[in-house]
Amino acid sequence: MNPILEVSALNKTYKNFALEDVSFSLPEDCITGFIGVNGAGKTTTIRSILGLARKNSGKIKVLGMDMDTHEREIKDQLGVVMDDGCFYDHLTLNEMKSIIAPAYTSWSNQDYERYLKQFELDPRQKIATLSKGMRMKYALVLALSHQAQLLIMDEPTSGLDPLVRSQLLEIMTDYMKQGGKGVFFSTHITSDLDKIADMLILIDDGKIIFEKSKDELLDHYRLVKGDAALLTAEQKKYLMNLNITRYGFSGMTSDWQKLQRDIPDLIVEKVDVEAIMLANIERRKQHA
Repeated sequence: MNPILEVSALNKTYKNFALEDVSFSLPEDCITGFIGVNGAGKTTTIRSILGLARKNSGKIKVLGMDMDTHEREIKDQLGVVMDDGCFYDHLTLNEMKSIIAPAYTSWSNQDYERYLKQFELDPRQKIATLSKGMRMKYALVLALSHQAQLLIMDEPTSGLDPLVRSQLLEIMTDYMKQGGKGVFFSTHITSDLDKIADMLILIDDGKIIFEKSKDELLDHYRLVKGDAALLTAEQKKYLMNLNITRYGFSGMTSDWQKLQRDIPDLIVEKVDVEAIMLANIERRKQHA
């Protein structure tokens, strides 16, 4: 499977924050969730990929092309949805479209009008009157109306009500059914990724912590609980987010099968993406 996006040794330094050798690869036909707490480096990474922030070093390739030498061709194939929208509020939706559409060689008015109807957006409405959910839908309309091969979205569901979030996730799923596409989707709302993500990349303090398939992660980790008196010093090394009270212990581990053999009556429970994210962040801090 060919990579649709490759990021290699990306570095970007600000006064109080830095991306450090950020590297990852996105296969096509894959929705990749880019996760981390606020301030972890998600937006800085995306802005650096798009050239909105000038990187200090590193290589970025999209569809096999180097961003440094093929920026125009690459951006013609990208659909971008940013949290801030970047629209002129005094314009109508159609007036804004008339500014954006000429920038793309494969712009389709037919697709644009179809998505407006699907999202129940009035092309004569002024952007200033749109709710946050409607603005995000409009941004997605523009991103999907020029045959984009890769959607890059920064916190698209942040601050939206559950119904609108569900609609946006459904749209992403339908987009991927076309084949040969990719979605790179940053968020701290990990419940969205439980539903649609194929791959997950965790960033914390400007560093990549893991890059794995969602199913592999969910199968790999478990929350375990048991009698603290039976827990040895060696077994504690296997546990993340270890919590011990007079009632017992709990912690997350990838070695749950070994602990299950060694500790009588161990309770083993499945975990979600958020629990995996937080446990790995806490472990990194403990070893920093």
